[in-house]
Amino acid sequence: MTNVPLRFALRYLFARKSYNVINWISGIGALGMAVGTAALVIILSVFNGFNKIVSESLDQTSADIVIVPAGGKVFTPDSTLFAPVLANPDVITLSSAIQEQVFIALEGQQSLARVKGIDEVEQEEWNLKDKVVSGSWSFRKGSYPGAVIGAGLAHSIGANPRFLTPVEIFYPSRKEAVSMANPAASLRKVKVLCTGVFSSGSEIDANTLIVPIGTMRELLEYETEVSSLEIWTSPGKAETVVKAVQQQLGDGFRVLDRFHQNESVFKMMSYEKLAIYLILIFVVIIIAFNIYSSLKMLVIEKQEDTGTLRALGAPEEMLRKIFLNEGLLVSFLGMLAGLVIGIVLVMVQARFGIVPMPGNFLVESYPVVLKFTDVLLIAGGVAVVGYLIALIPSRKI
Repeated sequence: MTNVPLRFALRYLFARKSYNVINWISGIGALGMAVGTAALVIILSVFNGFNKIVSESLDQTSADIVIVPAGGKVFTPDSTLFAPVLANPDVITLSSAIQEQVFIALEGQQSLARVKGIDEVEQEEWNLKDKVVSGSWSFRKGSYPGAVIGAGLAHSIGANPRFLTPVEIFYPSRKEAVSMANPAASLRKVKVLCTGVFSSGSEIDANTLIVPIGTMRELLEYETEVSSLEIWTSPGKAETVVKAVQQQLGDGFRVLDRFHQNESVFKMMSYEKLAIYLILIFVVIIIAFNIYSSLKMLVIEKQEDTGTLRALGAPEEMLRKIFLNEGLLVSFLGMLAGLVIGIVLVMVQARFGIVPMPGNFLVESYPVVLKFTDVLLIAGGVAVVGYLIALIPSRKI
């Protein structure tokens, strides 16, 4: 059966004799919807691009899986308990580490820092060694243990691999009471030489210093304790290993994948993306009021036509559908045009990097990542806005 309301709507939209100010307003509304939709596609794709850069930098600075105690700061690895973990065919390596917040000093420059002590296995496996920009990824320099320092922290305290002045690391003794007369006497101290400086593009550059695990045990007065065990897995197997290891270890340990190691960062990025989406949808709603205005004017202009249709026996519901379809056509044509324009521009930027990044950044041009789920979310959001804007005036026929 012929869709009579749709045919009327198409005639009102495209018939030459109806070209007037209402059609111009409808055209402006459709153009606005196209611009708003394209902006959603482009901005969310740029946001995805920056998220990808952040995720890749986190991949460089953390292991695939980290095992930490459910309570307390350190634990002693039990070989009988952790042997099944290492026996897992998807586990490539298992290493140990100790982390602590400490006080460091170098020739009068002082700072708080997070020092991470790593064993020989992690010294070989950690991808962060590829981010060394000065010096080398080594943990011995003459008679001193070596330290690889984040670029931001190295700059703040003046550390350089070429210098032979050691960095002093201080931490309160765990076994001695603090002397109120001379608190400094209760501090333990180790000295390390800067052997390298790394720059990962993440927040750890500003506060992290990496040393051998033996140096950290000496400072913290530990013997065999560790604060975490770190696992590198076969590609794509991290989730499977997390479930298996958590089941093997029980409730006494927390087994964290990269998301849960940096949960606050990933949640913040998700909330920011949602906020951007809602703000742009609100802009689309404002733009869509052009369509509302054109429909109201069209309803007034076509009163004679609707009167004739009523005289011929047309039900009120059919009349409403004519103007509802008119608004939907304007909205959906604008949305489809915007999706095509946005997707094409994103693909061109991804391929050729036409828009450069200002200043000194990790990438030369704005990063973009187009996600099919984002396209569906944008299309759904704009379609709902278009439907509601078309529904309101059509209900008042």
